[in-house]
Amino acid sequence: MHDTKLYGTATVGTKGQIVIPASAREAMELNVGDKLYVIGLRKKGIAMLLKEDELDKFISQMNLHIESFKNLKNS
Repeated sequence: MHDTKLYGTATVGTKGQIVIPASAREAMELNVGDKLYVIGLRKKGIAMLLKEDELDKFISQMNLHIESFKNLKNS
């Protein structure tokens, strides 16, 4: 967690919207129009926001690991 930082809080408004603190938007290079994916553990109240390109990278990495495990199993 060496790259983890608390940027503040966000409150859910009456329309279900949140405002991401400016310091977080700047640090994560979030720009108007960026697509963010919300991933969470529903019953735990845990949520994570991922930029689209970062989610794509994460999926690619997971696919590589899955292929490695398949190869180990089949060898």
